[in-house]
Amino acid sequence: MMGNLLLRGMIAGLIAGVLAFAVAYTLGEPEVNYAIGLEEQKAIAAGEDPSAEPEIVSREVQSTIGLATGILAFGAAAGGIFALVFAYAYGRATTLGARGTSALLAVAAYVAVVIVPQVKYAPNPPAVGSGETIGARTSLFFGLLVVSIALMVLAVLLARRLWAQGAWRAGITAGLAWLAAVVVVLLALPSVKEVPADFSADSLYRFRMVSLAIHAVLWAGIGLIFGALAERLIAASPRLRPAAA
Repeated sequence: MMGNLLLRGMIAGLIAGVLAFAVAYTLGEPEVNYAIGLEEQKAIAAGEDPSAEPEIVSREVQSTIGLATGILAFGAAAGGIFALVFAYAYGRATTLGARGTSALLAVAAYVAVVIVPQVKYAPNPPAVGSGETIGARTSLFFGLLVVSIALMVLAVLLARRLWAQGAWRAGITAGLAWLAAVVVVLLALPSVKEVPADFSADSLYRFRMVSLAIHAVLWAGIGLIFGALAERLIAASPRLRPAAA
């Protein structure tokens, strides 16, 4: 049965990935092209030839096949992991049905995986950032990602522990504890400020909003599509319902 859930999670991730790719290609690629254009203009103004360096992968491939491959692979992997988390949480972390549990997990994943890390280390378009610090920035981002997920799991465990005192009290207490811990972590981690003073603030804002939108479509798609698929599987599998309960 776990294999069936895992397969449905990956299918949901692939479908959600297609939707996310549509958003990325339609709204994100124009911002990337704009940033690349600014980078090339700076190189020309400095007396450099932007075309001097060989292009390993063309922009056409990057913005189509490359972009689609990356998003679909991430969507399938995220969907599979989502299905495993659902299998543990269903009937344990909440009394909601399959669709409700899936939707709640998708919201929690979006907050922990996307919102919290991007509050501190927001994504930047090309021409922003230094190649010399990319290793440090990547380490900080993934470190925060791991901590954010861990804090979300601890908040859920705390809510379960306090559930006997009332659902509202448990939810509010766990939520405030999670928020306080997140704020402390965000303040403790070092900031990375590498946006050039002459870079368009509007373009940077649009790029980051598009990034949030892409992830929102992906996680919403996984939550809704997997919830529908899981509900059908559970309804047709009497053994799964008592086990989950």
